[in-house]
Amino acid sequence: MELCFMDQLKSQPLWLLLLLGLGSVSVLKCSLALLKWVYVNFLRPAKNLKKYGSWALVTGPTDGIGKGFAFQFARKGLNLVLVGRNPDKLKEVSESIRAKYGKTQIKTVVVDFSGDLSQGVERIREAIEGLDVGVLINNVGVSYPYARFFHEVDEKLLADLIKINVEGTTTVTHAVLPGMLKRKKGAIVNIGSGAAIVIPSDPLYAVYAATKAYIDQFSRSLYVEYKKSGIDVQCQVCSKGNNDLNYLSPRRIT
Repeated sequence: MELCFMDQLKSQPLWLLLLLGLGSVSVLKCSLALLKWVYVNFLRPAKNLKKYGSWALVTGPTDGIGKGFAFQFARKGLNLVLVGRNPDKLKEVSESIRAKYGKTQIKTVVVDFSGDLSQGVERIREAIEGLDVGVLINNVGVSYPYARFFHEVDEKLLADLIKINVEGTTTVTHAVLPGMLKRKKGAIVNIGSGAAIVIPSDPLYAVYAATKAYIDQFSRSLYVEYKKSGIDVQCQVCSKGNNDLNYLSPRRIT
């Protein structure tokens, strides 16, 4: 039977054999990719986040993605430093988390990322002094309230896009990273966007997409710089979440 099969193969033209080989390789590659996806999403054991430290710091924790992170960390037993611009919302989220996970310790820091960042980041440094902050979620961000051509974007929005999305993530990371280096462990997750990576361009949201491209490259570079220091760095690419920064939302900052 095997000899017959081999004889049949030998009798086929070379181009057909090459085509068969390429097809087999393609099928194998797709199968391995599918198996990896299934493992990562359904079979891989959950990470023990406490190995990084007992505290997590989340920016933009009062809505959408940031709020989801905060609740999940509390569920896994981590204490929280919540950083946002609205003290009432910070209080509301903190009370909701405490009501559900009573043992969670929570610190709140009011920072307007469109305002004086130096004072805001200094408040963050003071709040985390002496805490083993092992996880940092840079979620704060701003987008356009609606699609518009670049020349139509007002100067205030241009400044906010760069200051909040670029400077905000950069300066908060700069404040938290030294403690992680000292403890030789930590995880930094920066919230990116499909606008910068998944699609070839994002017209009518040009500056927003550019700031998220910065977040992606910033994350990649930090990963290489600190992977041997026990610090994991990721850029999580999102499409559209239930955040105040959504393109058609009247409130722009989360």
